[in-house]
Amino acid sequence: MLGVFVLMLRKIFLLVFLLVFLCCRSQTKKHFIDSTEIYLSKSFKSKTKDELLFLKKAVSYADSSNVDSLRRKSNIRLGLRSFSSKNTADLKLASKNLIILYNKNKDSISLAKFFHFKALENRLNIEIDSAFFYYQESKRISQEISDSLSVGMRLLSISNLQREAKDYLGSEISSIEALQYLEPKKAYKYLESVYNNLGLISFELKEKEESLKYYEESIKINSLTEESNRKETSYLYTINNIGLLYQNENLHKKAIDYFLQGLAFENIREKYPVHYALLLENLTYSQYQLGENIFTLQRYEEVLEIRKKYKVDDELSTTHLNIADYYVKTNQKSKAKFHANEAIKYAQQTHNNKRWLEALDLLSDLTTGKQSKQYLEDYIALNDSLLQQERRKKNQFAKIRYETGKKEKENEVLKTENKEKQAEITYRKQQNTISWLATGISILFLLSSISFFTSRRKRLLYEAQLQKAEAREHERKQIAKSLHDEVAGDLRLLHRKLEKSSLQEEAQKLEFIKDNVRNLSHQLSSVSFKEVPFKDQIINLISDYFAPDFIIRANGLKEINWEETNKSIKRLLYLSIRECIQNCQKYAQASKMTINFSIHKKSVLLEVNDNGIGFDTNTQKKGIGLQNLQERVDELNGTLTVESNVGEGTQIHIQIPLNA
Repeated sequence: MLGVFVLMLRKIFLLVFLLVFLCCRSQTKKHFIDSTEIYLSKSFKSKTKDELLFLKKAVSYADSSNVDSLRRKSNIRLGLRSFSSKNTADLKLASKNLIILYNKNKDSISLAKFFHFKALENRLNIEIDSAFFYYQESKRISQEISDSLSVGMRLLSISNLQREAKDYLGSEISSIEALQYLEPKKAYKYLESVYNNLGLISFELKEKEESLKYYEESIKINSLTEESNRKETSYLYTINNIGLLYQNENLHKKAIDYFLQGLAFENIREKYPVHYALLLENLTYSQYQLGENIFTLQRYEEVLEIRKKYKVDDELSTTHLNIADYYVKTNQKSKAKFHANEAIKYAQQTHNNKRWLEALDLLSDLTTGKQSKQYLEDYIALNDSLLQQERRKKNQFAKIRYETGKKEKENEVLKTENKEKQAEITYRKQQNTISWLATGISILFLLSSISFFTSRRKRLLYEAQLQKAEAREHERKQIAKSLHDEVAGDLRLLHRKLEKSSLQEEAQKLEFIKDNVRNLSHQLSSVSFKEVPFKDQIINLISDYFAPDFIIRANGLKEINWEETNKSIKRLLYLSIRECIQNCQKYAQASKMTINFSIHKKSVLLEVNDNGIGFDTNTQKKGIGLQNLQERVDELNGTLTVESNVGEGTQIHIQIPLNA
């Protein structure tokens, strides 16, 4: 007993421990999920400096939660903000997590974003060829999963790369292709960028009117953008581009109008300092070209300060060149040289080759002798190298596009072949299914036919048995009539003659014989339910035998629709009840009898119970009454069961099918 008790305690302890463990695990998982969402929310509201810290915490909690959708969401957010902050390390971390996620569950969205972030990583490292390749791969995966928005966004990035590499035709093609994916999605913030890029391409190709149309379309679409910050910065960027277009045409007064329009934007210096510096520098340059040079140096220095503060290194070379140009015109060569060299430094760091060439050209003019010659030679060498790079990049872009297109076509061919194979497999499956269905229907039809004919045969046999029972009943009726009318009548005449002859003893014996013949006649006589219904016949029968010392009860008599029951069945039930009552009175010494009627599985059940002395069914043979009853039951395919024990009464069960 003690061992059993200890075992039960162990089981209870194990169960409690398991429940506590599962509860704690569930609570822990919920904690990680909630923490991830909290830090994601904080990242949206924080400054750039803290944003990446919050996002890295969100990534950490998402990994602990083991919720893949949350892990993907937090890593995508981290990757995008890392690129904006030019944080290569965190961008690599996001890429690594996304490829792990893809390898775990084959999530194509994670794979597309992995290629996207690899492209961004190469952009930060100025690996333009690799960036172009990864953008193409990301676009391909997005096409496979029918992510039209992502396809359009990747095409926009590709077109920007091509424009920067002076592949203007390729950039224009990619931009127009991007429109086909973005316009149905009504992705206004990206559509605005596409049209702005088309404006820049036209500007480089000296197509002024075309460029203006694209810029105007960009401003029009930008007005539909819902994100207020992006809407405002995109507007300022496009206004600046229109000003640059006129500035390039030496239409400085018109250019100044657009630069001033941008600078008039409310709180622009506080809200968008980088855009403010861009517009201010271009305004100053145009005003300086028109001879308005009062605040020129002061403004350039302000621009320089802002760009250094916000690390806009790719534009610092432009500002230093503008300052150098100012010092050249004011005959301050040493200061001009300093800023020209600073321009070269930042141009080299950011691969701004255009400004690098301009700085070398300026330094060749500011110096003399061998130094000037060296700057000129550097200029020529760099220019030749850049021309070769441009040709190589264009060829490389073309090659990648060709290989990507070739791969896409091969994939399309494979998809078509797979579809055809799948269609053939489906067709064969359908044919097999149809064959099996046809076979199944045939088998069902055959089985139903067999069942129908078997059922019909049983019904016909049953109806034949009913007809035989009717015929035998008719014979019994005729015999009963003969016994009653002829034999009993003759015996009655003979009885009277014997009485007249004073043969009283013989007359009494003959009277006994006459009574037996009359009883036999009654037993053989048929029962008719036309004039008196079956239910009333049973009630009358019970009433005839009912006595204070012999109580008979009937149950279920009213629950059965006797009018729809075959008359042969009703006759059998009636005679069976009568035989049971008579046997019970003669032999059972019973004081109580119960008669139960019921319908079960298309059969009528009759159960007769008494509380008599009973008998041993194993030793005592059935009397003539029970034998006759058995024959009647057999005639209608029924079953008769007699259960009895000495001193325990008798139970008789009769089951007759209502139809075959």
